[in-house]
Amino acid sequence: MATDEELLARSGTDASAFEPLVERHSRALHGYFARRAPGAADDLLAEAWLRAYAGRGTYDRARGPVRAWLFGVARNVLAAHWRGQERPGAAATLAGEASSDPWHAVDRRLDAAAVAPLMRRTLAELPAVERELLLLIAWEQLSPTEAAAVIGVPAGTARSRLHRARTRLRAALGPSAPLSLTGDLA
Repeated sequence: MATDEELLARSGTDASAFEPLVERHSRALHGYFARRAPGAADDLLAEAWLRAYAGRGTYDRARGPVRAWLFGVARNVLAAHWRGQERPGAAATLAGEASSDPWHAVDRRLDAAAVAPLMRRTLAELPAVERELLLLIAWEQLSPTEAAAVIGVPAGTARSRLHRARTRLRAALGPSAPLSLTGDLA
């Protein structure tokens, strides 16, 4: 199976080599958009793929893996969308869990629901870069190094900003917050 980097390189001369990238990463990118702009997620995903295909020659392996590059493209598409909506950014919200969750998750969901308003408020108060790093790692399951590439900062800087964001969340939520919300999100 070809790596993402190999497929992206081949797509310069063989457009069909780009298709497996779409298949591999569409779900994650759609989730990224759905959590940030739910009503526009499908359109934003399509725009992200158009821009990624058009800009595939700009990928630089030295700056990180293809996955991080794709999330960077997605971040730029989302920023353009928000500018077009005449709002510079949207307050971060937590994704709700589906109502069909199994019973063993009920207690965890109730604990999370109790702190959700405080969590939303605290996330909204974080500096934009810290919030985006935290959400890329917690929601999109990117590594801190991949998230750093998406944001465009050195990995060490991303780790220190991530630490500050987690510290602020822990301080705001206090000791009674569910461990999964204030624990290690990486």
